[in-house]
Amino acid sequence: MTVSETTATATATDTATATVGVQALRPHAEDAFAHELKALAAADDRPRPTCWKLSPWAVATYLLGGALPDGTVITPKYVGPRRLVEVAVTTLATDRALLLLGVPGTAKTWVSEHLAAAVSGDSTLLVQGTAGTPEEAVRYGWNYAQLLAHGPSRDALVPSPIMRAMSEGMTARIEELTRIPADVQDSLITILSEKTLPVPELGQEVQAVRGFNVIATANDRDRGVNELSSALRRRFNTVVLPLPATPDAEVDIVSRRVDQIGRSLDLPAAPDGMAEIRRVVTVFRELRDGVTTDGRTRLKSPSGTLSTAEAISVVTNGLALAAHFGDGVLRPGDVAAGILGAVVRDPAADRVVWQEYLETVVRERDGWKDFYRACREVSA
Repeated sequence: MTVSETTATATATDTATATVGVQALRPHAEDAFAHELKALAAADDRPRPTCWKLSPWAVATYLLGGALPDGTVITPKYVGPRRLVEVAVTTLATDRALLLLGVPGTAKTWVSEHLAAAVSGDSTLLVQGTAGTPEEAVRYGWNYAQLLAHGPSRDALVPSPIMRAMSEGMTARIEELTRIPADVQDSLITILSEKTLPVPELGQEVQAVRGFNVIATANDRDRGVNELSSALRRRFNTVVLPLPATPDAEVDIVSRRVDQIGRSLDLPAAPDGMAEIRRVVTVFRELRDGVTTDGRTRLKSPSGTLSTAEAISVVTNGLALAAHFGDGVLRPGDVAAGILGAVVRDPAADRVVWQEYLETVVRERDGWKDFYRACREVSA
């Protein structure tokens, strides 16, 4: 071994050693909530489908929250209609795949990750859908060094996350299904209907083990991009995730997620932050719905979705501003710039919508003077 090779090896070893024990910025669901999953498994005495880590009842409890007989509190991962979660969970216990549909920011990815974590104990068997997603990402690929050296063989085959899930009886996830080209989408038809994946190069096939299923997500706003064929859509049971029904429900979601994200980033808790969270949610809901909370004033809606996920981002960024450049108290000036960035996506049309909202609603609202001034300052 040369001196340079020895130095490179030592450097790599030092780097690997230095990263041991470093906490992941965003742990997978099965790691972040391992204690809850373990407590649920211990208390779960209901029938479990083949290869499931928990019963359907326990999976629903994991998502919706609750208290176990031993006093363990299961935090809610999804705040919404219970029946939707029950339908989603029972779909995964059948031979039908699950499609989570909704506008951006309705927690489709979040729900799919936690469903996979609770059902299979592994949420990482993921295909990320994009306009460039190849068929190999859904079916399988090849190690070309092995292929050229020895020809087609199982050793040269590189399984996709879906093939791995089929072989191991686990749950695979597909994000942004309608972003995937139509011909690649259709490679799922045989997998979902016949539960088999042919490998013609080897004259073999991979048959799905019991417990295998697929969770896909898609946005309502993506209709017409690569719309699902009727043949593929029939293979899915579709569950539509709605926006939070009430302001209180949305405030609860935002505050919970901001608290979780803040703790993972070591941000100090913001005292009296609920007032600003409720203000952000109010602004988003009014502009999204096109009417003020009291129903008296009709409003123009901007081009963006103003989703719950965006509200979480605005508040988290405001919390970081307050912690690092303020006195630690979340104030109107900490969230004003984030709101402006979320609302004004189209510099021409959306800016007019925002200015009208500021002058006709925010300016006249009791207790919102500081917020009005902060928004005027960042909008100037």
